Order: sequence, then C-alpha cells, then structure tokens
Amino acid sequence: MRHHDLVVIGAGSGNAVVDDSFADLDVAIVEERWFGGTCLNAGCIPSKMFAYTAHVARTAREAGTHNVDAAVSGVRWRAARDRVFHRLDAERDEGRNGRAGQDFVTVYEGRAQFTGPRTLRIERADGVIDITATQIVVAAGSRPMVPPIVADSGLPYETSDTVMRIESTPRRLAILGGGYIAAELAEVFAAAGSDVTIVEKEQRLLGPQDETVAERFTELVRSRYDLRLGRELTAIGGNPGALRLTLDDGSTVEADMLLVAVGRAPNGDRLNLEAAGIATHDDGRVVVDRFQRTSAEGVFALGDISSPVPLKHVANREAKVVAHNLRHPDGLITCDHEQVPAAVFTQPQIASVGLTEQDCRERELDHRVGTAEYADVAYGWAMEDTTGFCKVLAEPVTGRLLGAHIMGAQAPTLIQPLVLATTFGIEASALAGSPYWIHPALTEVVENALLDLDLDGDR
Repeated sequence: MRHHDLVVIGAGSGNAVVDDSFADLDVAIVEERWFGGTCLNAGCIPSKMFAYTAHVARTAREAGTHNVDAAVSGVRWRAARDRVFHRLDAERDEGRNGRAGQDFVTVYEGRAQFTGPRTLRIERADGVIDITATQIVVAAGSRPMVPPIVADSGLPYETSDTVMRIESTPRRLAILGGGYIAAELAEVFAAAGSDVTIVEKEQRLLGPQDETVAERFTELVRSRYDLRLGRELTAIGGNPGALRLTLDDGSTVEADMLLVAVGRAPNGDRLNLEAAGIATHDDGRVVVDRFQRTSAEGVFALGDISSPVPLKHVANREAKVVAHNLRHPDGLITCDHEQVPAAVFTQPQIASVGLTEQDCRERELDHRVGTAEYADVAYGWAMEDTTGFCKVLAEPVTGRLLGAHIMGAQAPTLIQPLVLATTFGIEASALAGSPYWIHPALTEVVENALLDLDLDGDR
C-alpha cells in the first residue's frame, strides 16, 4: 500500500490546489474521467463557445434591424463542434501530461473510494491499487441528475455531459428542465436550427433568478420555443429518434432527441464517504467548515461536491483557500460565499449578485428598487435594444446595496461594478455619484438604475 503526503481526488478545480510550493511533498492526483473537470470538458467553457456561435448567428439573422443585409444559411454544427473540442481536448491532454511529467506528482486515472480514514482504493483499467495519505482533498465535482422516469425508460437521452459532442443537431429537441443549463443549450440548438420544446415544472424559466428577470426572460423566449410550463413528465414512449413525452396534463411532445437538464448532484455518494468519517448534508454535499475542512481529520473538500454555490469561480476560490490552508495550518484563511456573482449566457445575457427581490420580501427586509432600461440610454439606442434592463435593490437611508440584476447585452461584464459595491460596502449614491460613467457607454444603464433608487422616500 503506497503512502502519499497529499492526495487530491478530482482534476478540475482540485488540480489548481497543487502548485510548485508542494514540490517538497509526495502528491497524487486521482481522476476518474476528465482532466480539467466538467468546466473544461462539458460545462462552462464549451457551452460558452457554442453560445457565442449562437450569438453570431442570431446577430446576422437580426441584422436587418440595423439596415444591414445579411443572411444565415445555417450553422455548420459538426465543424463548430470540432473547432470547440479540438481546442479543449488539447487543453485537457496538455493538463494531464503536464501533471504526469512532474517528479513530485503521481497521476492515478481511475475511480477512487474510501476504505477507511485517509485510505483509498482506486479502480484502474489495469487493476486495483490501495493508497493512504497524510492529507486528502476531495474535489470530485458533480454530475447531471437524471430522473428515474428517464433513466428507467430504456430510451436514449442526452445530458450536458454528452449533448455538445453529438454528430448532428436534431430537428426536434425536447429539453426537460428550465434552469440556466436548459436555457443556454436551448439557445445553442435553436440557433443551429432545432425546433425546441422546454418542459418545466415551474411557471417560469430561470426560477431562482430575480422575479423580474425570470418573468421578462420567460415572456421574451415564448416566441422562440414551445414552452410547456407548470408541467411534469409522466411517461416516455416511442423509439430512438422518434420519442413521445407524455405530460401530467395528458398532452404530448414529439421529439427526435431528449436533453435532460434538471440539475446536478454532488458525486459524494460515489466515494464511500462514510468509511472515511466524512459527514454530508441531506442533499449529498460534503459538510465543510469555513476553512474547507471536512469532519474527517486531514481531509478538505472544495467545489461542487461541497459548495453551497456550485459555480466554477467559486470552486477556483475554494481551491486557493485549500492550497493555503494545507501549507499553513497555523494561519488558516476562509472562503466567503456571501456576494457571489453569477451569469447565464443566453440571448439576452443575464447576470446577478446578492439578494433577489423575493429574497428581500421573505426576509422581511426594508428595501428600495431602482431600475433602468437599455432603451433609455444612448448605447441602447445604438443597439435598438427594447428588452434589456438593470435592477438594483438597496437598503433605505443607508444606501447599502442588497442585490443587482441585469438582463441584456454584456450583462456579465456590466454587473462587475455592482459586485465590487456589494463586496466592499460602497453605498448606492456614492457609486452613482462619485466615479465618472462614460457616455455613451452601456454602463450608463447601471448608473441610471442606481440614480432611480428612492432611498429617502416611500415606494
């Protein structure tokens, strides 16, 4: 049984834990599937590369709005797919080979399970190996959830792990789920020519978003997709390539392909965590303290397997915290999850930070709302944008920003001043009135939303 000073389970953000400062240790990295994790291979990066392709196609199709004659004969799906994954697969292989070439790192490709405290059994293609470690980092990520009604049907389906690598786009695509993954991939496949139907049990798409964003986005895409909202799947029939989905109201959806995008589940249930004495939450996430330590001595966790905010930029921040804490046990640092921004790369784009308006009501927080439309600023005129907006929430009198939400072009970039303000406690009037805001840049929509706050009056 080989012993290592440090073992990292998972080569996504977990791989970022290990840098040259660990060169004095005997380190191992265990990866079951992909170096680079979900983000590089089947998540954030490929989906955004496809989303940008969809944006180019939509821009060309809507060029007439700006008196430009343009036509799109189609999206060359296979060429786009090969362009995306030729680059990303090379990045994955380079990451794997780079690690394997480091003298102080051993790479195990296989599935790890705990057999005891800081003891692992790794199932590899060439057999089984048992290892122990002084310290372990659990960063095994998450996977797409698949409801039993789909998994047990015997009929084919895709998830975000697989659908971006398909050979050709379906004529009719049914998407089960209405969250950000469903919304982004609906845009991608609609731009590529698929007729998209979305089946979502809630009455709106993007339900966790601020209610104004969810309402406006849902109404905006009604003309693009066949929306079956407030509906649940009760049966799947038909044959591969000719599926029939039956919903709880008796209606049916005919589709050539089904994409399941109902959420993700942490992979802790695949690691036999109980044997290691690692506690989990009811939803399966590994329990960690503010230093990313688990309930088992010498074991840390990070990323989707433990985080309350399963986003790549959060996992990367947690990796930095874990790396520091592994090397500095007497000077531990913490990871703050209070003001985490997020974005949805649909068309239009969406970005948010902090509380939603429904959060404020549920917490009975006195708050004021400021809004501004893209259509009311000069760059919005240039874009002929009639749907984009910014919404900010602030505490009256103090002006402390509670949350911010943007739907429209460049939203993930425009949100950043508001992220800084919520992070560093910059109050709304100071943010609006102290710095210059470039005219006629699109950032004026953020400035105007801040100016719209009635912090002293009643609304």
